Amino acid sequence: MKLSTKGRYAVTAMMDLAIHDKSGPVTLADISVCQGISLSYLEQLFAKLRKSGLVEGVRGPGGGYRLARPADQITVAAIISAVDEAVDVTRCHGHEDCQDGERCLTHQLWDELSDRLYAFLDGITLDQFTSRPDVREVADRQDNQHHRPAESGYSRTAA
Repeated sequence: MKLSTKGRYAVTAMMDLAIHDKSGPVTLADISVCQGISLSYLEQLFAKLRKSGLVEGVRGPGGGYRLARPADQITVAAIISAVDEAVDVTRCHGHEDCQDGERCLTHQLWDELSDRLYAFLDGITLDQFTSRPDVREVADRQDNQHHRPAESGYSRTAA
């Protein structure tokens, strides 16, 4: 399975949002700078994340994005699916036409691996992952490097 930059960036951006969610809405510009993701690409991803009900926009001064649901109710698999990524390691994308239009000898193996990968990612919530000490350490370092003011252990720049 190869996860494209779309899925990887969406998960990274949602992690950043979850880490800073208690401080209020987070701007895409903040995420762009701290995570090294182009602002225009983030806008495309967040349109899909918003459509899937994972984030909501907040207008006005201090606006930006926030999680539409609690972080313990958003899984990594939901984020990847929201941006049109599939967790599929079959060569045929599940169509069972892998070898000259027919199902290949190892199709079932790759199909079961896809199911297990999806189940693994569906079992990890943003809350679980952002509470890991190694993730907190990286977030704090990024905030310091990008001058995000600290607020209760995590921070965000005002919009």
